[in-house]
Amino acid sequence: MIEGYCQPKEIAVEEGISLVKYYPYYRCTLKWYQDPGLCKQVDGTAVPYDRERLGRMYRFLSSKGECYYIKVKEKGRWRLAGDISLWNGMISVVLCKECQNRHIGRKAVACLLGRAKEVGWRYVDAEVYEFNRQSRRMFLSVGFQPIEREKLRYELPG
Repeated sequence: MIEGYCQPKEIAVEEGISLVKYYPYYRCTLKWYQDPGLCKQVDGTAVPYDRERLGRMYRFLSSKGECYYIKVKEKGRWRLAGDISLWNGMISVVLCKECQNRHIGRKAVACLLGRAKEVGWRYVDAEVYEFNRQSRRMFLSVGFQPIEREKLRYELPG
């Protein structure tokens, strides 16, 4: 939880996309983190996660800030498509392969930038590997600017 603020249980991003407060539900999420390509984008190595490692990651993120699942509505049904977190001045986002390149991550990031402003942050950083051009393009399209080789920053207005 972000110090001094209550994390919402759900945040509507737009029609068909919402963010749901993290709860231990690894049956679905473990599949994403067993994709070596996705793990390479996230960690820089193609080593898939096991249930224990995934649990440690989620517990860390939710203890240092706010962690949400990205929920999308497709063909009239809701399903989890990724996760997104605000923690220690940082934002991180992961989408399952089949939901990438559909602007879902971009919309979720833009939504959480509003949350960061709401809780009083002046900026939000994202660490993105130089080789991860897809994520870099997404963050740049939202308004992040490079400040280091693998670090981007979004200055919050006001």
